[in-house]
Amino acid sequence: MKMNKYLLTAFSALSLIAFSACSEKIAEPTPQAPESGSEPTEMTGEVVVKFSPYVSDILDERGLAKTRSGAAATRSGILSVDEVLDLLGDCELERIFPVDAQHEARTREAGLHLWYVVRFSDAYTVDEVIARLSQLGEVQTATPNRTVKRAYRTDRKAIPISRNLLEGPVTRADGANGYVYNDQLLKWQWHIINRGYLADYVIGPDEDAEVGKKKFVAGADINCEKAWERSTGDPSIVVAVLDEGIYWRHPDLQANMWVNEKETYASHTDNDGNGYAGDYYGYNFIDNTGVISCDASADTGHGTHVAGVIAARNNNGIGIASIAGGTEQNPGVKVMSCQIFSGNSASNSISLVRAIKYAADNGAVILQCSWGYTSSAANGYENTPGFATEEEWEQYCPLEKAALDYFVYNAGSPNGPIEGGIPIFASGNEYAAAGGFPGAAEYCVSVNATAPDYTISTFSNYGTFTDISAPGGDQDYYFEFYDDDHQVGSVGCVLSTLPPQVSNDTGYGYMEGTSMACPHVSGVAALGLSYAAQLRKHFKAAEFRKLLVNSVRPIDEYQVGTKYYYSYVTEIGKTRYVSVPLSQYYGCVGGMTDANLLLSAVAGEQAGTSVSFPNIYLGIGAENSVTEDPARYFLDGETLTYSLQIGDSSIATGEIKDGKAVFTGVAEGATTASITASNNQTHTFNITVRKSANGSGWL
Repeated sequence: MKMNKYLLTAFSALSLIAFSACSEKIAEPTPQAPESGSEPTEMTGEVVVKFSPYVSDILDERGLAKTRSGAAATRSGILSVDEVLDLLGDCELERIFPVDAQHEARTREAGLHLWYVVRFSDAYTVDEVIARLSQLGEVQTATPNRTVKRAYRTDRKAIPISRNLLEGPVTRADGANGYVYNDQLLKWQWHIINRGYLADYVIGPDEDAEVGKKKFVAGADINCEKAWERSTGDPSIVVAVLDEGIYWRHPDLQANMWVNEKETYASHTDNDGNGYAGDYYGYNFIDNTGVISCDASADTGHGTHVAGVIAARNNNGIGIASIAGGTEQNPGVKVMSCQIFSGNSASNSISLVRAIKYAADNGAVILQCSWGYTSSAANGYENTPGFATEEEWEQYCPLEKAALDYFVYNAGSPNGPIEGGIPIFASGNEYAAAGGFPGAAEYCVSVNATAPDYTISTFSNYGTFTDISAPGGDQDYYFEFYDDDHQVGSVGCVLSTLPPQVSNDTGYGYMEGTSMACPHVSGVAALGLSYAAQLRKHFKAAEFRKLLVNSVRPIDEYQVGTKYYYSYVTEIGKTRYVSVPLSQYYGCVGGMTDANLLLSAVAGEQAGTSVSFPNIYLGIGAENSVTEDPARYFLDGETLTYSLQIGDSSIATGEIKDGKAVFTGVAEGATTASITASNNQTHTFNITVRKSANGSGWL
């Protein structure tokens, strides 16, 4: 997303704007044109407000804390606020984060229940309404609802593969060509397994094969092969893809889509009471529907492409391999579609933060984010520089900060592989010496892009605020590589899944960008957490983030000499020859993400702690029974049998039924309990019974 200078100037001036008493009419708006060539940076007629905690009860009494269905109201019940709303005339007020009964307590603890959007007619500017509301003691902050744009170029469409590549013999899993999996296109996925230059990477007739040998360096990948000997993924690990919608029907993806079993796809009824109707594979936050879409004329297929890198099904004889997609025998991680882009529709802060909170509340532990603000070091000719510091981003984007805080501190489980969540962002594609926010924030991971020879991609951001590098492709650098089945430079890009309409119905194609490097780190992180789940290990989010960014291979030795490429070669041909001194990247790119190094770190004796059986919270009666799978908390738990002991059976009872522990509340109170496995390991825990309960928490 671009943040133009006009926007910052307008905000800086807000403190100088003064209005008289609320009873006076708001001044008629003064039309203001943005700078020439700039893009809209805020939604007209919408202001985001955070109320002070002491008016929370008033908002609740007005019934504003409702679900997404019929949530909007015309007045708040707060006298001073309603005076402003009266002056605005036709307007409405809506709580930004809908009520999810299971998570409402922690939502309120985080203060997210205090965030509302005020919608009003275009008779008044956003700045005027912000200035008026900001004067009120009942309002902590008022900001625009910002537009959010992709961190990838929508004018550069995906490059579909040739159908010929799907018609040849399948590489078998018997070691043929040195690949462990039989996925048809794996040999073209240098980013997953890089064997160096291959003879069938055909290059142009005027170029020497030595070029190929230099531009494809064996091992310039994410080192999955050794990692797969330990883990191929685990379905308990969920990655939320905040992007265009995922084509969930794709045969390489469908088995690894996250599914909300309590919902019906595209239902108009919120069957599970989480505030979102029909959210079966995730949710479409642009159109406010459970229907995940990726067929708008301007869609690029990016969300599907990202998902394939992370979790396409491996060794199924079709298509591609992925980092953590597992196999039919050993299923891999799940991807959740949190759709925040659709066609030419601009996304916005509200859609974005709802998606972030939804991900945390529905089991995701990794946010895959190919969006963000332009880097502060961006070239002012092509991109207006963005936020320069974390403090500046927090000041102007407090709602985004609040939502990311919620994810970082509330995703996961104290009894699972990770407590908290890991947001992973593309650093940006402005060839700038700094990453863009929010990915540049300290608790996020900001990812730079590399080519198949370890050099930094010619478009990639790097340096300040960035953490790690991963394969992202570099089409202009690979202009020599083409044949009847590949467009110019495509083999130097990332190959993954695509929806039919952007892949000529092949289902696969090439893309490039830091937004392609980003899912490689998300996939490696998901594989690491899958291994932690297998080892029954538990990590705090900050601890695991540190392991992730430190488990890397040094690549500075490749950032020497000069890199030559044809800029925009696919658009304008060989007319703009560019040289880049690689020394500018030396010491500024982090290391290459490495799946095997991360899994080795996860297995380390000093890394993490053992998971523990969770405390149980119950209502009274069989209808409030809770079931837990003890195998999740004991090493090799699937091979063990279990016995259960309840300290006070007048408070609660329990039994092992079909390998699961089932608990039922009898009377209010608390008791200790323990579960013992056949290998003599024992976990002790507490059971608390209250009259009213909902799932694992209680009201």
